Amino acid sequence: MSQGQAGTGEVLSLAGTKPASPLGYYSWTFGQFARDPFYILVVIYIFFPYFSSVVVGDPVRGQTLIGYLNATSGAILAATIPFLGAVADKQGRRKPWIAVTVLLMSIGACCLWWVTPAASDALIYRTFALMLLINLSFAYSEVFHNAMLPSITPSNRAGVVSGLAFALGNLGGVSLMLLVLIAFALPGVQPWDWLPDAPLFGIDHASHEHDRITGPISGVWMFLLTLPVLFFTPDAPATGWRFAEAAKAGIQDVIETVKQVSHYKNVAIYLLARMLYNDGMVGVLIFGGVYAAGNFEWDTISLLIFGLFTSVTAMFGAYLGGLVDDRLGSLRTLKVCVPMTSLILLLLVSIQPDRIGYVFAVSTDPVWAFPYFSTPAELIYFATNQIFAIFFVTALSASRTLMARISPPDRATQFFGLYGLSGSVTAFLAPLLVATTTQFSQSQRWGFASLFVLILLGGLMLFWVEEKRATSPD
Repeated sequence: MSQGQAGTGEVLSLAGTKPASPLGYYSWTFGQFARDPFYILVVIYIFFPYFSSVVVGDPVRGQTLIGYLNATSGAILAATIPFLGAVADKQGRRKPWIAVTVLLMSIGACCLWWVTPAASDALIYRTFALMLLINLSFAYSEVFHNAMLPSITPSNRAGVVSGLAFALGNLGGVSLMLLVLIAFALPGVQPWDWLPDAPLFGIDHASHEHDRITGPISGVWMFLLTLPVLFFTPDAPATGWRFAEAAKAGIQDVIETVKQVSHYKNVAIYLLARMLYNDGMVGVLIFGGVYAAGNFEWDTISLLIFGLFTSVTAMFGAYLGGLVDDRLGSLRTLKVCVPMTSLILLLLVSIQPDRIGYVFAVSTDPVWAFPYFSTPAELIYFATNQIFAIFFVTALSASRTLMARISPPDRATQFFGLYGLSGSVTAFLAPLLVATTTQFSQSQRWGFASLFVLILLGGLMLFWVEEKRATSPD
């Protein structure tokens, strides 16, 4: 009898229990359908670059502030995530945590509308605090959502379900970027017949309202698309533990897990590897738009088109990557994808307006009449990012699936808390590395390039990981 099958031939979940129905585990993918468009639209392509270049008014200072923002949230998450995960394991249910964190994110995202251009220092720091709250809520929501995967998904479908969730997340990002482009950003800028004559709802480009509206749009989307998870995905049963009791026992569990690190050596090595390569890759995505806005002077429309194509690429890449994961195994998939992303980063930072590959001069003259991505360097940077997106999103999906395959089922949320921690410890180290390198060198290019070290080290550590399930000690 193969692993993951009951004596009747029924395929069990990764946790060794009866999985949810297809409605249950496909509804689970909507959690990412709801959450990722905010990250794509606000963090990667529109609002963070707008905050850096327009609100702060200085791309170098703006990139530095964004680095310190992620560093601060990473430090807070490092101190809290494992304990909250252990508490949730004791109480059983995860959906109440998801509901609260999504509500906080939705409200916070809507408040980004009031972040106006050329802001005073007071508004900049208030925005910093608001984005910190959203960052923390996003990470907490992700932990509780991921922790549901082992018990709801059939073991032979885990890779494709995880990949589908990432694909839907990118589909949501594509949908919202198209909405912003067609309804708010392009009207009044391009004379194309299929566009409205002016931005809808009186959106004012001069006040950058087409940038600011991405917050409310993604906030409402997040709230509505989380509802299928809350209504149709089965939750673990409540244990009846009170919060204070669960917190005390949860803290003790975390302490015991740390003491038993030798027993969980394989998981520990994997989490350390993932801690390094994940945040390096996420950093490429976060700072890629910021870097392009400063390096090529891309405006909002350019960044939206860039994000739109990259998300479409990632959408198909995630689903295909999930199929590869189920066929080859999560670990083998990661051993290919992570090293490839480090090599692609080296190529990305080699591209400047008049040069590629560090030494090869290229023309700065337009090669076509299309008003965006018209120079050779811009087109090469654009195409290289599409390749990066395929390997990046496949690695993200395979990372989550591998964690579900090797963690002990009875401590799923605690270990996915540690998994979240492995994506948040360097959520202050990697941005801090970018921030300090950018500040020291006064170069966006060298700040961006510093992420290569993290990806390479994490990728090398994967060769010491085994794809085998850990068990809780007796």
